[in-house]
Amino acid sequence: MNGAEAMVRLLQAHGVKHIFGLCGDTTLPFYDALYRLEHGMQHILTRDERCAAYMADAYARVTGRVGVCEGPSGGGATYILPGVVEANESSVAVLSITSDVSITSQGRYPLTELDQTRLFRPLTKWNGVIDNAERLPNMVRTAFRAMTTGRPGAAHLGLPYDIQTASVEHSDIWAQPDFVTFPAWPSAPDPKAIEAAAVAIVAAKKPVIVCGGGVVLARAEAALQAVAERLNIVVATTVSGQGSLADNHANHLGVVGSNGGVPATRAIIDQADLVVYAGCRAGSVTTERWRSPPTGVKIVHIDSDPMAISANYPTAVAVVADVRLAFEALNLVFEEMGTDQIDFGGAEKVASALKVKFANFYELAASDDSPIKPERVIAELNQILPSDAVIVADPGTPCPYFSAFYRIPHAGRYFISNRAHGALGYALSAAVGAQIGRPKSRVVAAMGDGSFGFTVGELETVTRLNLPIMFLVFSNSVYGWIKAGQKAGFKQRYYAVDFNRTDHAAVAESFGVKSWRVEDPADLRRVFNLAIEHHGPTLVDIISQPLQDSQAPVSEWIA
Repeated sequence: MNGAEAMVRLLQAHGVKHIFGLCGDTTLPFYDALYRLEHGMQHILTRDERCAAYMADAYARVTGRVGVCEGPSGGGATYILPGVVEANESSVAVLSITSDVSITSQGRYPLTELDQTRLFRPLTKWNGVIDNAERLPNMVRTAFRAMTTGRPGAAHLGLPYDIQTASVEHSDIWAQPDFVTFPAWPSAPDPKAIEAAAVAIVAAKKPVIVCGGGVVLARAEAALQAVAERLNIVVATTVSGQGSLADNHANHLGVVGSNGGVPATRAIIDQADLVVYAGCRAGSVTTERWRSPPTGVKIVHIDSDPMAISANYPTAVAVVADVRLAFEALNLVFEEMGTDQIDFGGAEKVASALKVKFANFYELAASDDSPIKPERVIAELNQILPSDAVIVADPGTPCPYFSAFYRIPHAGRYFISNRAHGALGYALSAAVGAQIGRPKSRVVAAMGDGSFGFTVGELETVTRLNLPIMFLVFSNSVYGWIKAGQKAGFKQRYYAVDFNRTDHAAVAESFGVKSWRVEDPADLRRVFNLAIEHHGPTLVDIISQPLQDSQAPVSEWIA
């Protein structure tokens, strides 16, 4: 077989079901192989390579399978980068395949030549341009092994044109089945570290567990819940850690930090005498720029990546392990210790803090003001969305409001936001990957109007596939996060942040998306119900309060 056929068979062998990508001349042999061979994979043609990567990212998050995106050489390779680095820094297994000019033409100024090896090296966990057809199968297997083991991440494979047409041995087409899903080969914790962590937790008086995205990635929700209920301990999350516990669980404080946290929840973190970070890097947003908790608090840190531990706080106990295995081990040790008398009063503390937190929210959510307050939007969605809805939220207006106030009644991956680099335009395209990965769920993509302008072209992809995604646009004619930063930190010197209002409903209708424009908050419930009942894609253009004038749950705009 040739290299293009070998690539198809190797992806098939690794359990790939969907490929997101965009055609190009250097990819022609690969596309021809996809056309000719029976492989059971579906190729999703996108309108932008960046969007293909975002789709693969969200697909991987909701399925636990490796997301695959592809694009052509030159501009295609540069366009795909934002989605690849977002996945890598979010510990999501995404494989980016970019075709390339022939090896024999390199250095002779062929059209679209660039050094893909150097381009992708700093942005991926593993990276390689295939320079010999005999090496192709092993490099594909290496990419899958790198993506799925240890701390998961993104990989890149460069596929030159002449490698696609060169001969590959059929006998070398095989895959290690362990690498179909991630995390693969999870590492168990050192028993001594688990014992030390358990002793430290039991000895504390006001401990708190703060969960990052690693908890959901590791499928550690059940083990975490067992610890929380055994000790009646407070559990908080980062934005990416949402879903570690169900939002209605008695021990779940919700999101903390400068994006989605509020004073009432922050106070519990500040008063803690021990913080357990689990699958969490304790970065600037989560810790209010390393002020919450304050320096000096005892830290227990659980993470599969040793580089994340003690990066920001001196660590009393380090547990380098898969988060699920670590919590399961902690439960066993707690049982052996006999912790029946341990009660940290977590449920009571959570109830008190949430009462304060939601009192202000419900007051704002009841407002009939126009432009519509974001709190009103979230309150309506809490009432009518199905319990298994998946929310994909862009940075800007949607992220803090959904993180703070939208209530998800299940543990697991029901909320997605691109927290690594926060690029606008993520939600519209990522929702495609989420919907394809979880076809029976209602997927809701929430974005500001700034974000809408980044990736609006993918509405054609949505209508071509007739995906029943519900798009929400918070329309306020401003890059609100930046304007809020100018208001708070630069004495209202507003510069280059305002733009004209677009009729997003009309734009979406022109793509074939059923759309509504809402200016009166009294119309929200009716329109949302119509959107949910519709069997195809929908968009609701909400004329909303500008972020800089809101009471958003954001303590610091420059985090």
